[in-house]
Amino acid sequence: MKGVVLAGGLGTRLYPLTYATNKHLLPVYDKPMVFYPISTLVKAGIKEVLVVTGGPYAGHFVRVLKNGKELGVKHLEYAYQEGEGGIAAALSLAEDFADGDSICVILGDNCTDADISADVKRFKEGAHLFLREIPDPERFGVPVFGKNREIIRIEEKPKKPKSNYAVTGLYLYDFSVFSKIKKIKPSGRGELEITDVNNLYLQEKKLTWSILRGYWRDAGTFETLFEANKYWAKKSKER
Repeated sequence: MKGVVLAGGLGTRLYPLTYATNKHLLPVYDKPMVFYPISTLVKAGIKEVLVVTGGPYAGHFVRVLKNGKELGVKHLEYAYQEGEGGIAAALSLAEDFADGDSICVILGDNCTDADISADVKRFKEGAHLFLREIPDPERFGVPVFGKNREIIRIEEKPKKPKSNYAVTGLYLYDFSVFSKIKKIKPSGRGELEITDVNNLYLQEKKLTWSILRGYWRDAGTFETLFEANKYWAKKSKER
């Protein structure tokens, strides 16, 4: 399995911080934000990584990550996304990198200390989502559960979520994800939604899920960025 870190976008929710650099290079305690998702992949045994980035500061990643060796990455590649287009649009750029293999996708602002190595080893086909119960699920894809706790559909950023669970920005996909991306259409906000891709897996009954254990937060708002800084600072002092 290979790893894909999606680190594009303009980070407008973090203006004026992101006037200076890409959101995913902002500090989270003592490291650039993007170090955390890469560390999650490396801990899971994934050593081939593609970073998909974009925007005016894409070149900053090379100076920070270099060839990835210092982070435990065996092979590091970069892809550039022109313009915006949603998570699925960014992921489509990873098709040649995946080259028929399964992929673990993580959003570049997801800071977690969860160990997903067992899930990665078990994964064979389809899609696997990591869910988390949170107080503000309306910012995410939200699963709707059936009577037996099976997911019957996923709703993208619903105003009235039908559960308190969020689909975290961490996914396992087989190679068919790229053909599914080609089938979906832009949403009302003009983006190719990863939720639509996940719902295609659901229709094929090839979607599984588990709870993401450990600390997890996306650091994409001032509040969550501050929270992530506090968590990692405290954890560092406890070591």
